[in-house]
Amino acid sequence: MTEAAQDLLFDLTLSDEQRMNRDTMQRFAAQEMRDLAPAVDLGGADVGSFLPRSAELGLTLLPIPEALGGAGMQRSPVSNALIHEDLAHGDLGLALGAVAPLGFVNTLLDQGTDAQKEALLPRFCSGEFLAATTALQEPRATFEPTEPRATATPSGEGFVLNGSKCMVPLGMEAELVLVIAQLQDTGPAAFIVQGTPEGMQRSAEENMGLKGAQLATLQFDEVQVPADALLGGGAFNLQRFLDLSRIGICALAVGACQAVLDYVVPYCNEREAFGEPISNRQSVAFMIADIAIELESMRLMTWRAAALAERGEDFHEQAYLAKQFCAEYAMKIGTDGVQLLGGHGYTREHPVELWYRHLRAIDTLEGVAAA
Repeated sequence: MTEAAQDLLFDLTLSDEQRMNRDTMQRFAAQEMRDLAPAVDLGGADVGSFLPRSAELGLTLLPIPEALGGAGMQRSPVSNALIHEDLAHGDLGLALGAVAPLGFVNTLLDQGTDAQKEALLPRFCSGEFLAATTALQEPRATFEPTEPRATATPSGEGFVLNGSKCMVPLGMEAELVLVIAQLQDTGPAAFIVQGTPEGMQRSAEENMGLKGAQLATLQFDEVQVPADALLGGGAFNLQRFLDLSRIGICALAVGACQAVLDYVVPYCNEREAFGEPISNRQSVAFMIADIAIELESMRLMTWRAAALAERGEDFHEQAYLAKQFCAEYAMKIGTDGVQLLGGHGYTREHPVELWYRHLRAIDTLEGVAAA
């Protein structure tokens, strides 16, 4: 076999460590997330009781170097994608809230200075849940993720931030927020905002889904941050940040769509109409088959982008295509899930209406789950 042909081969076999980790995540999703999700969606349960339990998974601890108190495991976009996928199988909203601090840690590890890592990463190693997140999206119809309109202006020994950010996971309580803004005469940059400095306001959002992620809008009016808040000293690669986040978002979509498929198959096999299971009808069987095909395509595109990122190869195109594909078909799978249940799909008696509302957000989300 030639070297060129060898390069075309790929192996989807998971390592023993990845399989063990998946078992842990899947058990947690089934036991801690699935039953809690409807109550959170209706406002009858507090997400604050769930997040400390998610910290027991050690998500943020794994990639942090041992010298800083972490587990010292090499960062793996593939393993991170699997984590996102398995948690979203329990609930996409709760999963987004649980992995938001991991996205912050991954970005800090990827693009932060040594001083920033030494100052902040040990805070994630206590075993307690530390709310941290990223703020990229902005509340305007023409929002383009590569061209944020929030601004950062040099002032004295630091910077002044102005602008609005929306759909920020854990936005109401995050102690650390990575804010993406246009740095004067430089371009997009990221700033680490700690606590709630003067001029920063938080407001909870009322969205049709993702209640477990505690999405919020953050307003910055002449917010002063120190010079060392500039991530990486100014050497911020926004496109790489976006691409890694798109892998995480796609993985969340895959997990939620898998939940839809796992639910509609037994439902359609057990639901009878005109004396036989409705899955005997070709229109029903073909729709389920389409969901399975589309889901597997989403998964393979996501894993491919993650694998390229892990190997240090260019993965921009694959991440972009995966995000476009997942955005379209996650919404379709959510819609088909409701359709397959007929009238039941419109009721809260079954979870597909909740998953449908979650999956509508995949096309909108940007910069919230860096793998």
